[in-house]
Amino acid sequence: MATRAVRSAGVVGGVVAAGAALGVGYLVAAVTGGPWPVDAVGVQVIDLAPGPVKDWAVRELGTADRPLLRVGICVVLVVVAGVAGLIGSRGGRRIAVGLAAGLGVVGLGFAVFSRSAASGLVDRVLPSVVTLLVATGGMFLVTRAFQPQEPQKKQPPGFDRRRFLVTVSALAVGGAAGWTATKVLPVRAGEALREKFRVPRPADPAPAIPAAAQVDVPGVTKFVTPNAKFYRVDTLLEVPRIDPDNWELRIHGMVDKELRLSLPDLVDRRLIERDITLTCVSNEVGGPYVGNARWIGVPVADLLAEAGVRAGADAVKSTSVDGLTIGTPLSALTDGRDAILAVAMNGEPLPFEHGFPVRMVVPGLYGYVSATKWIVDFEVTRFQDFSAYWTDRGWSVEAPIKTASRVDVPKGLSTIKAGPAVAAGVAWAQRRGIKKVEVRVDDGEWQPAKLAAEDTIDTWRQWTFRWNATPGMHRLTVRATNGDGEVQTADQASPRPNGSSGLHDVVFTAE
Repeated sequence: MATRAVRSAGVVGGVVAAGAALGVGYLVAAVTGGPWPVDAVGVQVIDLAPGPVKDWAVRELGTADRPLLRVGICVVLVVVAGVAGLIGSRGGRRIAVGLAAGLGVVGLGFAVFSRSAASGLVDRVLPSVVTLLVATGGMFLVTRAFQPQEPQKKQPPGFDRRRFLVTVSALAVGGAAGWTATKVLPVRAGEALREKFRVPRPADPAPAIPAAAQVDVPGVTKFVTPNAKFYRVDTLLEVPRIDPDNWELRIHGMVDKELRLSLPDLVDRRLIERDITLTCVSNEVGGPYVGNARWIGVPVADLLAEAGVRAGADAVKSTSVDGLTIGTPLSALTDGRDAILAVAMNGEPLPFEHGFPVRMVVPGLYGYVSATKWIVDFEVTRFQDFSAYWTDRGWSVEAPIKTASRVDVPKGLSTIKAGPAVAAGVAWAQRRGIKKVEVRVDDGEWQPAKLAAEDTIDTWRQWTFRWNATPGMHRLTVRATNGDGEVQTADQASPRPNGSSGLHDVVFTAE
């Protein structure tokens, strides 16, 4: 019977073999652009998860949901690998190797059918194949150290300590090298890809943002959201890194002339620059999933006019490089609003996280029906002829952004000085603009807040409110009125199926 030391060695060996396989597989994924097996499984988990689970993850975990999912999958793999190593140390070598191979086959299967930025089958499956081979070979080599042999001095019978240490050390070095390389290669490759693209000068630049659009209150949201702080909500664990030299957009479907555009073809057309606030449908009342940026891009209406839209079409199905589909009303792309295929964000090429090299931006619609990132396909069609990724999961087909407002200052549960006080925040109602913002302290009357200067009706608007804060605990509530005269509803609704509603409030103490 295996001693405790042998059993412990088996667990350690199994874990190291799994770590080596994941490290080398991750390196291959970084080089080929294919999915790391952990990510392939993770994307399938995201796709198959019930809607309420997704909603909970976005609401409670925010941007931490993806790394936590990765960690969870890795923990499961490590536990199974440790059990396999334990079994191998007790004489079950075939079972141990079989478990390692089984995990690799599962990862390979998910890679074949999972959404991925990799276009070719080889690039899609190669990381999983390499992971499978390293996991199986590593477990084979580790468990070989536990084969029956002549007892030797200072080591348990049936345990070749020297072979075990050499094997585990080699696997650990190989896995560590793979992990280390991925910390350098993707970053350098990414920088080189973005450096290939120079931000073009728009034929129709945006006017300067009014200086008075930004209020001078510490803690209030910046009027222009920095790229690094702009919210990100998508379904991918690994961000696609597309070579702009290889990017192509196909415009087809119910059109008179199909178009295939390279990136130079696209930016050779009329470019406009616009300030547009984007909002995610997952945003809870007062939530962070809203941001404002200056975009440069080609008007979608120009491209549709060039292709020639046929009678009867009422939708566009746009597809990301990973296969995710979004359905957008054709009317929102042709009614005169500044719907664009964006190539720049705040004066820079789009960040990879936000769709480099090209994404769609449509004012007035929640992102899940308009803001396709890493876009590669644009099909003019009819809503009755297709269903998109999010509508398949219970979200509304059409989703205009609701009027909303948020208190940024004071923060909830904070403590402020009693006496003269200031509150500040933002309000938005894209395509209608903000006409008025009102604030209520405790159960008092609604009082007008002071609006900052308006940039455009497609951007949010900042506000401030000054009052005398008496000592004690208080609740401050905000509501907005849009440019059409509609007052923000107080009726509470969760984000599903077409955006949250209700009034944002904060509780704080003055002393």
